[in-house]
Amino acid sequence: MEDLKVHKRSKVLHEVYKISNLKEMLLHTREVYGDENAFTFKTDTPDVFTHVTYNDYIDEINAFGSSLINLGLKGKRIAVISENRYEWMLSYLTVVCGVGVVSPLDKSLPEEELISSINRSEAEAIIYSKKYEEIMQKINGDSANKLKYFISMDKEKSDGKNMYSQKELISVGKDLVASGDRRYIDAEINNEELAVMLFTSGTTAMSKIVMLSHKNICSNLMDIDSTYDVCKDDTYLSFLPLHHVFECTVAFLYATYKGAKIAFCEGLRHIAENVKEYHITCMIVVPALIEGIYRQLWKTIEKNGKAKKVKFGLKLSKFLLFFGIDRRRKIFKEIIDNLGGKLRLLVSGGAALDKEAEIGFNDFGIETFQGYGLTETSPVIAAEHKTFQRYGSIGMLFPSVDGRIFEPDENGIGELIIKSPIVMLGYMNNEEATKEAIDEDGWFHTGDLAYFDKDDYLFITGRKKSVIVLQNGKNIFPEELEMIIDKLPGVKESFVYGKADPKDKDNDLKLGVKVVYDPKVMKDEFNLESEEEIKNKLWNDIKEINKTMPKYKYIKGIIITTEPLIKTTTLKIKRFEEIKTV
Repeated sequence: MEDLKVHKRSKVLHEVYKISNLKEMLLHTREVYGDENAFTFKTDTPDVFTHVTYNDYIDEINAFGSSLINLGLKGKRIAVISENRYEWMLSYLTVVCGVGVVSPLDKSLPEEELISSINRSEAEAIIYSKKYEEIMQKINGDSANKLKYFISMDKEKSDGKNMYSQKELISVGKDLVASGDRRYIDAEINNEELAVMLFTSGTTAMSKIVMLSHKNICSNLMDIDSTYDVCKDDTYLSFLPLHHVFECTVAFLYATYKGAKIAFCEGLRHIAENVKEYHITCMIVVPALIEGIYRQLWKTIEKNGKAKKVKFGLKLSKFLLFFGIDRRRKIFKEIIDNLGGKLRLLVSGGAALDKEAEIGFNDFGIETFQGYGLTETSPVIAAEHKTFQRYGSIGMLFPSVDGRIFEPDENGIGELIIKSPIVMLGYMNNEEATKEAIDEDGWFHTGDLAYFDKDDYLFITGRKKSVIVLQNGKNIFPEELEMIIDKLPGVKESFVYGKADPKDKDNDLKLGVKVVYDPKVMKDEFNLESEEEIKNKLWNDIKEINKTMPKYKYIKGIIITTEPLIKTTTLKIKRFEEIKTV
């Protein structure tokens, strides 16, 4: 039976600037922050950076948009694919603010799946970086797609009848604007029509295409701003893939909405140096990154013999906080300096964040919060803030969101369903899936199992599709066990699964775990090298975990490997693929 109570957050921490569409956002940003730097880049000269102001950025958007309309792309679908860079962000906003519909493509897809995505998007133009030049040459003229224009972010000049240079189109567009062409600048936006097409995670054959409008995205931007306090003095490091709506909305678009500055990460190995050299203040991250940094911080602290000093500092800072005195960033200045000296805000999403790491960063004076959402919800549904942070929860629903628990069990756990202007228009060309996701009363079914506590804090327990149901009716949430196992020394990641035991006359499911271990840690910390020794050590650790669990949650088998688990490009385990390997 459905929990009829509607859960809603009443706290709005501060007023927001209301926008109906992303074009209004750009006009407001230009008016208020026009002379502020929007982007910062490295140059070929060491330690020299170049900057792009919001005025210059929006001038280039207007120019590029004017050129695209001049090519005949008004109202058309346009795909974008590249690494995180200025030209990607320029292209995205250009398309949605007056040209047509943008379709960001996953830069990590294998060639075959990428081509399939291009075909399914029905895009008539694609904007791409030089990494994809060979694929573009290959599919140019292929009747399976609708592409008429191939626009390179890197070429200086157009070459061929349908191969264009973005730089050249911007130059042409500036001349069009100067001559009085206002078709793009004066273009009207329908706030409720399709603006963005996003492929969900998974293989191309299984992925759905989520349709979002300006209203969806702008409602989420205003929700985010009602919770966080980012300003023009902040600098974001764009790290997660921009084709994913979490990075796109919470980092890129929100930074633009607030007049903040964006720098681009050069890769996983360069995060630490990029955070320092760009003086990063805010980052949108995944749990694995935060947890890895936190573990490394403590390793360094212990290696340098400073653990006792840091633990005393933690006690002192908590004592002072009790009296309303916040000295965390002063007490832990050395730690914060090692993270660039300016870092103040980390927002994590995509999976549950380890409580120890979250508490640890907040104790050091770096505000660290979890957000929760889906591609279908533009994306953020709920998030933490220092005024409503309950560790283990993911905070409270955003102000625009009404939430319910559908068909709760005896513990109040059931599927989270929501109603809000952030909910997608539907799945493209998939009416059946749309009706399954959004019921007749307009409630969106998230597919996530959750419960609210008495104070309306939201707790996510796992995916509805991944829950393991035993014959006695007991539900096991594999994510809960994986989080515990992943804390074991030497464990990189784990996958808990249920599989029928042919020896069991009742044919009930037995829990097993696949553990990805780190050979270096096993050798350095435990002096173990053979697979048999490592497996015995990990199995003994698992048995200790079993002792803390009810018997129906006991793990009965273990597989070990050094190969990473099969994951989506947003680093979620592909459970239905992994189960085939065990």
